[in-house]
Amino acid sequence: MKRILNAKNFNLAAAVVVFLIIVLPAMFIFSFNREFAERKEKIGFIILGDIKIAGWNESQYKGIKAACENFGIELLVRDKVKENSGECPAAIKDLAGKGAGMIFLASYSYSKEAQNLIGEYPHVAFATNSAEVHAKNMTAYFVRMFQARYLAGALAGMKTKSNVVGYVAAMSNTEVNRGINAFALGVQRTNPDAKVLVMWTGSWQDEETEAAHARRLIEAGADVLTYHQDEEATAKVAEKFGADFIAYNAILDSKSEHYLTSIVCRWDLYYTDMIQRYLKGELNSVKNHWLGIDRGAVMLTEYSPAVTPKMISKIDSLKQELMNGKLIFAGKIYDNTGKVRCEEGEAISDDTLLENIDWLVKGVEVLE
Repeated sequence: MKRILNAKNFNLAAAVVVFLIIVLPAMFIFSFNREFAERKEKIGFIILGDIKIAGWNESQYKGIKAACENFGIELLVRDKVKENSGECPAAIKDLAGKGAGMIFLASYSYSKEAQNLIGEYPHVAFATNSAEVHAKNMTAYFVRMFQARYLAGALAGMKTKSNVVGYVAAMSNTEVNRGINAFALGVQRTNPDAKVLVMWTGSWQDEETEAAHARRLIEAGADVLTYHQDEEATAKVAEKFGADFIAYNAILDSKSEHYLTSIVCRWDLYYTDMIQRYLKGELNSVKNHWLGIDRGAVMLTEYSPAVTPKMISKIDSLKQELMNGKLIFAGKIYDNTGKVRCEEGEAISDDTLLENIDWLVKGVEVLE
């Protein structure tokens, strides 16, 4: 009888061991994988402005929407989320709570505002278009928009008759300064006598201030305008006063010959690349993802009839240089205070271009 009881006890103990070693971990893995799969089926997207308004907000939204549809992933959108207001951290908590496995922070200051919150969601992959804040589960993403800015600057240099080109810009940060500098270097490539006048608005979208600055730049002699703002107020003013203009992040409805071209990005292509990396578990393996003109990520749109074949030929040749690996920020470069920022035979690194451009090149003046 004793031996029978021992056998029963042994069998019971063996069953418990099998459960603990094999069955329970398998149940946990299945539950984790199911939760992980569910999280992968949802992507969150937080942006500053209205996704229905042409410009940065609409182009970004259309790009990520197309990419998510391509992968069969549900897109959770939170738009009109003000920077530095507490709304971004609240949106992150909301999206994470709704099962988003990846969250895009599509405005410059979001990452700084939310940096202390990111670590609380280690299983969520974050992507931010500002490269000034990093975390293990947050990667910076952007396109080399400055390459298209350089080509646009070359066009502006050829078009200006007054040798004054106006630039309405949101604020002095690395992203905006990088774009202004590339644009100015493009202007100087085709017209060394021209200068770029910059006015700061202090905001990504402020139609009244943008319009006032555009008028002021025209009064200061600018006959070609461009801008780094979320919407197109500068373009409207330029068209009204007969100045040429280069739009940003949108293809405008304008049929005016003054509308020379637009600087645009294939956000659908870019978001497809980012989501693919996320699905493979590779998104946060590096701190920066940066696509450029060689991948078709940035470009100039169709030109106005006022852009001559000779001008187009010049821009095409400059584009081919970039396609062949030419670096814009290379060789001797002075800032507008006379300080050398890059020496002959050197090039400014991607990390510096992404994280630390607090200066403007020679030939750029700020109009107060």
